[in-house]
Amino acid sequence: MRQIYGIDLSKEKFDVSFIDSQGSSSWKIISNNYKGINKFLMSLPLNSTLVAEHTGVYGDLLVFLANQLNIPISLCSGFNIKHSMGLQKGKTDKVDAARIREYGERFIDKLDLTKYDSEDLTELVELSSLRNQLVKERKMLITHHEKKPQCPYNSVKANSITINIINCFNKEINNIEKEIFSIVNSHSDLKENFELITSIKGMGPITTIELIIKTGNFKKIDTARKASSFAGVCPFPNASGKMMGKPRVSHMSDKRLKTLLYMCARTAIKHNLVIRHYYEKKRQEGKQHFLIMNNISNKLLRTVYAIIESRVEWDPSLVSFDPREKQKNVA
Repeated sequence: MRQIYGIDLSKEKFDVSFIDSQGSSSWKIISNNYKGINKFLMSLPLNSTLVAEHTGVYGDLLVFLANQLNIPISLCSGFNIKHSMGLQKGKTDKVDAARIREYGERFIDKLDLTKYDSEDLTELVELSSLRNQLVKERKMLITHHEKKPQCPYNSVKANSITINIINCFNKEINNIEKEIFSIVNSHSDLKENFELITSIKGMGPITTIELIIKTGNFKKIDTARKASSFAGVCPFPNASGKMMGKPRVSHMSDKRLKTLLYMCARTAIKHNLVIRHYYEKKRQEGKQHFLIMNNISNKLLRTVYAIIESRVEWDPSLVSFDPREKQKNVA
């Protein structure tokens, strides 16, 4: 029988709940650093499984070291843990660790083991995150700067500093993008997937990088169905009893990836004959614009995964005018 260790993570330490050899619930505190984590992992019995709540970077070192020692570890959603316990009152780190352990014991057969990203993927994640932050800051500055001509008075100094900062942002964003593409080109598996995806009319390089990062280079999220659900472009049934509502997409999704896919869908309508035909057909049927765009995002994801699986670049000469017809070649 597997021994489950429930872990409540925090920045400086984490609380561990487990069942001791006498069958009693025990608890201890471990320092969240290399020495403390390594000592804790080395003391675990062979049949141990670690279960922790996903709290961002606080669990990265624990996951990395557990992977190095081949100790199974699963980072679980706090939402799933909370709603599996029913009505609960009170909250402390010790209690949370016990609840996480109970969750792991109840759902041991459904736990997805967590693997730490490779060094190249980790660097891509950090660079992409930094780029996104700089792009947001640049957008705020540009928006503020564009309003200045409407004011009766403007500071020449403030205007000069703003322009310099915007230029600095542009320079650093370009440097980050060059480094991202350099990493992709230096790894054959990343480069091949990148070239396959960008062969699709509508799929741009930034969205492709985001897909590679979020899916773990298509290993963590390995099917189009999972990717559609993760990105929030997959509709789910909405019915109860006699009430039959329209299928809806879940709000629990990756908003950034969904936004990028929407922008790709807009581009695909202009340059991808298959997508353009689909959009025009659905508009003629009276479908709403955003519903069609959501469906196009879904179609793009399914195309991406089909190409990744077949390892063949997208062929723009293949156009299916009706899903019930065979593909037709067009000049």
